Amino acid sequence: MSLPNYMEPVDDVNNNNNGDTDNNENENNNNVNGGASFGDEEFDSENQEDGNTQNPRAGKRKRYHRHTQQQIQEMENFFKECPHPDDNQRKELSRHLGLDHLQIKFWFQNKRTQNKNHQERHENLQLREENTRLRADNHHFREALANASCPNCGGRTAVGEMSFEEHHLHLENAKLTEEIRQLSEVAKYTGKAVMRYPVLPTPNQAPPFEPPMTTNGSIGNLSLSNIGSVKEADRPLVIELAVGAMSELIALAQMNEPLWKGGVHGTILDLNEYTRNLQNGLGPKPVGFRTEASRENAIVFMHHMDIVHRLMDVNVWSTMFAGMVGRAMTHDTLLTGGQGNLDGTIHLMTAEFQVLSPLVSSRECYFVRYCKQHGEGLWGVVDISIDHLIPNLEPKCRRRPSGCLIQDMPNRFSRVTWVEHVEVDDRGELHAMFKNLLNSGQALGANRWVSTLDRQCERLAIMMASNIPSIEPGGQITVTNNAKQSLLKLVERMSRGFFDGVTTSTADIWWNLADYTGDSVSVMTRKSLNDPGRPEGLILCAAHSFWVPVPPITVFDYLRDEKNRTNWDVLFLGGNPQKLTHIFNGRDDRNCVSLLRSPNTSQSEMMMIEESSTEPAASFLVYAPVDVLSMEKVLNGGDPKCVPLLPSGFAILPDGTAQPGKAGGSLVNVSFQMLVDSSPSGMLTFSSVSTIESLILAAANKIKAYFPQQTA
Repeated sequence: MSLPNYMEPVDDVNNNNNGDTDNNENENNNNVNGGASFGDEEFDSENQEDGNTQNPRAGKRKRYHRHTQQQIQEMENFFKECPHPDDNQRKELSRHLGLDHLQIKFWFQNKRTQNKNHQERHENLQLREENTRLRADNHHFREALANASCPNCGGRTAVGEMSFEEHHLHLENAKLTEEIRQLSEVAKYTGKAVMRYPVLPTPNQAPPFEPPMTTNGSIGNLSLSNIGSVKEADRPLVIELAVGAMSELIALAQMNEPLWKGGVHGTILDLNEYTRNLQNGLGPKPVGFRTEASRENAIVFMHHMDIVHRLMDVNVWSTMFAGMVGRAMTHDTLLTGGQGNLDGTIHLMTAEFQVLSPLVSSRECYFVRYCKQHGEGLWGVVDISIDHLIPNLEPKCRRRPSGCLIQDMPNRFSRVTWVEHVEVDDRGELHAMFKNLLNSGQALGANRWVSTLDRQCERLAIMMASNIPSIEPGGQITVTNNAKQSLLKLVERMSRGFFDGVTTSTADIWWNLADYTGDSVSVMTRKSLNDPGRPEGLILCAAHSFWVPVPPITVFDYLRDEKNRTNWDVLFLGGNPQKLTHIFNGRDDRNCVSLLRSPNTSQSEMMMIEESSTEPAASFLVYAPVDVLSMEKVLNGGDPKCVPLLPSGFAILPDGTAQPGKAGGSLVNVSFQMLVDSSPSGMLTFSSVSTIESLILAAANKIKAYFPQQTA
């Protein structure tokens, strides 16, 4: 039977002498039904009418009113659906139940306090029981060590000679102790009970994690070298945000309709349902910002712990997603896992998120990344922005809880559920050509992250394979398996160099050459000194974006067709190049690497390495000239990092207009890089700018001229 509800006296808390024990309850938790009654103030009208003045306090005594069982039940039911009713909901409840507005308000306050206290007591009880068990285990280990004897001679054994079972229990005890330490530290910061998950060993676990080394740089008006960590007073808030973000990520990954609904370009978030069902620490969306929120699932060929380690190492992460992540660094580690385990690690990071065109500004974010194990073989990695903690900063992009759940599957496969939820203000900066792509969420949405991850897993698996298939036409050269691996590593670096030369970054300054020809060609310069991966001197980069009215895969197939090369290749003049070797590096046979030689005798000392790569969200054709001597060193097992490269090529993206029954067009981004002076301090000349501009426009115009004929 539940205890009755009383209103606490205002004038004298000792006036109530009815013997009830209810008034002895905690003042913040007056009864098990959620709290005390307030606001039912009625004077004793009978005493006032009689004019009785012998007891002046008698006329002021207030009547106590119990909530009826029906009223309590109604509020209990409402509390289950909405523990934080707003003012309008409280007023509606007061009219429906015949209670005062303040009675409703304080009942819900006390009910929340009661639930919180109950949860904390339960958590403390669990921790005490766990501590008692660990003490008993320790006592057992001490006795086992003290009384251990050799089964052969009967003598005492050394510590290292304990049984395998005892040794295993000792390790398990250490892991559980470390888990309690982590939980206590998080609870100390957040002041909330934290759900505990088992930390279990997994087979073939990756090597212990080592914090990555970071480099200095700058992101917009944030100086990466000076921004440092958050203030000590803000650390509890940041950790609480990270823990809450992980809870929201799990909910977003598991819930379906009506929170998620199908769209033309994948599963997208219903913002109204999100606002009603999920709470987070970032507050409402800022005025003028728009939302990009999507979810995607995939099964990729990589061990789940390898994925976790790559996401938590900022250098490896930015390399793996080189076409999407520009400059990135880790500023601080707010919490760490124990014994090399990433479980519970929180990193403070900055990063630039990029679209493959200089016409689209990069998105700069300051955020925390939280890694947590949620059971055997199941991990979560989540980001959430903390830009609002930096004074006088007006961010243009912020990450609501975004990240992925990674689940172990047999045979080194992993199931990845990716959620990408950002709010961005690109008013006045969004180029008209890329508006549909950005608004559709295809540029940096969950499907792009997942397809890039899947493609990178393919590349790494083939690079590590002991037998890489290849086609060597006509026996031109003999390529060993080690040579193929070196060639693939060289191609990986070439692709990163291409992405670096076609995207915007706060470290680079692009300027437009529209005044020369009326076409938008963007150029920038870089100085290369003591970099073995680039030729020394002044490098000129040029990029141009244009639209064609055919799907991206059609453009990709056109570019990779050898018969069409003379239509667009302005660097390998003199006819179709001679193919020396051909290596597949993906499930799709269009994902391949080729080594080419020019038929032009004047270029006999040069080769060209080329990669064609396609994934559902983007396609690429990247190539770079390499001198014969450098290539021979690579094929003989030399270090591919020391081969100087200036990559050029094409990035092909959807234009965002595809609809059911309509394929949509393509956004083609072409980039060239040229060495214009052998000295890094050299000056850029009009002749070099004009040359690279004419080359890039010649290639673009030939491609644009070809496709209208095919679609007419």
